[in-house]
Amino acid sequence: MANSKALRNVKIWLKVIRVRFLLASLIATINGLAIASWKGSVLDPFYAVLTIGGVVCLHASVDLLNDYWDYKRGIDIITKRTKFSGGTGVLPEKLLSPRSVYSAGIIFLLFGMIIGIYFITIRGIVILLILIFATISIYFYSTNIANAGLGEVFVTVKGALVVLGSFYVQTGYVDFTAPYVGVIVGLLSANVLLINSFPDHNADKKMGKKTLTVILGKKRAVKVLVGIIILIYCLITLGVILKILPLYSLISFLSLPLGYRALKRIYKEHDNLNELVLSMSDTVLFSRICGVLIAISFIL
Repeated sequence: MANSKALRNVKIWLKVIRVRFLLASLIATINGLAIASWKGSVLDPFYAVLTIGGVVCLHASVDLLNDYWDYKRGIDIITKRTKFSGGTGVLPEKLLSPRSVYSAGIIFLLFGMIIGIYFITIRGIVILLILIFATISIYFYSTNIANAGLGEVFVTVKGALVVLGSFYVQTGYVDFTAPYVGVIVGLLSANVLLINSFPDHNADKKMGKKTLTVILGKKRAVKVLVGIIILIYCLITLGVILKILPLYSLISFLSLPLGYRALKRIYKEHDNLNELVLSMSDTVLFSRICGVLIAISFIL
């Protein structure tokens, strides 16, 4: 009986942490490590594992605090949840207390900071600057950054800093390829964040949360989605032409059909929830596959 209850609690916590979305930060970290290897560095396995642990802790903190604040503002109570949007449902269903979710978010933030401080002692000011940005932006993401329509900007910058930080921990120097790829990886996450905000549009607007979708409206937000995907592939192509990226990075174009299918659906049916869910699924898959293919191109 006790084991059954413990297993149930573990499942609830894994749900509120949104484990499957942690993959975005994992992919960003792997890209940083892959670039370091491509540049000729011998990877330190301990640093690599510690970096992944720190990045995952910081990502989990964002999601936990976001769940807490969206519940406190009443957004998650009135929005219609899907597999990709509307919060985890843990707090509206009273599976956990708001205080415990908030506390967990702060604890994960502290764990991430501790790992970051360890790397500061080894690598110095670059990691310090990254950690300062991460700590401040994570804590204020749900209350200020996302509320000002800057969520997509935040995840783009976050992607650039995760790739750069993962690279720098291994090499001890800054190379333009790392932040360049980081921006591409960040834009992939921004695309996911933007499309996942469509089903929450009405609830966010009603409760005064000014996401980019609320500010622009759904029709203009769809055009931004198209623009982001075009920009991603333009950056990849330009990177290969300028030899910032290896020629093999063009394999990332294999993900294009998924991105096109997602845009085609949402362009025609941005108010149809069933079509939206399919578009969100395609966008998440497109983002993950494209990010993994870029990492593989450095290994090749």
